[in-house]
Amino acid sequence: MLFGLAWRNLWRQKSRTILSMTSMGFASCLLVFVLSLQLGSYETMKTNTLRIFDGFAQLQPPGYADDPDISNYIHDPVAAIAEVRGVNGISAASPRSSTFVVLANGEISYGAAVFGVDPVAESAVSSLATSVGAGRYLSAGDTDTMVLGSALARNLGVEIGDRVTLLGSAADRSVAADSLQVVGLFDTGIPQVDRQVAQMPIDRFRDTFMMEGGANVIVLGGESLSRVNRALPEVREIGARHGLVTLGWAELQPALKQAITLDATTSSAIYVSLVFVVVFIILNTLYMSVLERTREFGVLLAIGMKPGAIGRMMWIELILLAAVGSFFGIALGATAVLWFQKHGIPVAGMEDIMAQFGLPSRIYPRLSLFSALAGPAAILISVTLGGVIPFLRIRRLEPVSAMGAA
Repeated sequence: MLFGLAWRNLWRQKSRTILSMTSMGFASCLLVFVLSLQLGSYETMKTNTLRIFDGFAQLQPPGYADDPDISNYIHDPVAAIAEVRGVNGISAASPRSSTFVVLANGEISYGAAVFGVDPVAESAVSSLATSVGAGRYLSAGDTDTMVLGSALARNLGVEIGDRVTLLGSAADRSVAADSLQVVGLFDTGIPQVDRQVAQMPIDRFRDTFMMEGGANVIVLGGESLSRVNRALPEVREIGARHGLVTLGWAELQPALKQAITLDATTSSAIYVSLVFVVVFIILNTLYMSVLERTREFGVLLAIGMKPGAIGRMMWIELILLAAVGSFFGIALGATAVLWFQKHGIPVAGMEDIMAQFGLPSRIYPRLSLFSALAGPAAILISVTLGGVIPFLRIRRLEPVSAMGAA
């Protein structure tokens, strides 16, 4: 009965009810869209950044993350790779070795980070192969080949087909030297990568740097970052059995993790402010409604209706108001998100800046249960809790004084 009375009472003042629902619907729609856009940007940023080079997770020898020395390597990566590839959510595992060297072309020389990779497995954990704009990427059967970042190649003055000399320190601390042919140039749009990174076949790397079949890290990939994250507990168990440390995306990209955390904290303050503004507007409207209807409540009290029942009726009115407004806000916001999730939002003139953060030229929001419900639920819960104020006022009403109110 109270539910029916509350719903009827809402439409006694149609204009006020529609305006209140519209304000809550707009706020809910805005929260759904902005939160989906924000979370979608985070996911795109993490996925694109990790796929360029780091992979979604890595297995490493203890201490390697703090001191990436070539001599600290996994002596039998094949066994660990075989086990980890059987984990649900892990679709690829690639051995990788790295060190810092001097690359030279005649009298020109530059320092670079050279990586030994499995040409076939690497393409499954890294998108670097798709960034090759000139020449080709490493392929199975390559022996003395190398791919360079476009900026590094420009600094060295080399082109496709030229040979570069490599000079560094081997795992046994002897001098490592080699001569490799440049077969491809990649351009990721990230200056640090394009200016400093080179790759060569891991078998050649092992021979040159005396690693005897080892690898410094095992890079893991999967269909999505979320699936790999869910698989990490099992991966950690496998790594522990082989004496290895498992690093997730946050450990691989701590700066990105901090940037996302800072942005999320700042945005949360804005979202909370928006919720408070909307809630206070609605509560103020309802409180004024209580004052206007004091005489009506006095009549109800006089004919025997309990103060608690009247208070609950008003509380139900408030919840219905918030629920209907939030529902339409969710529907409208989700529709907008799904459209932009397919077509993207262009960010004209910021392509270079976006590329540095691993973002494409279009931003794609991503609708999830959390992004669809978190904002509207916060409004609904806040409005429901705020309904205690008019509820308590109604409980204190006396029939005679209430009926005498102007």
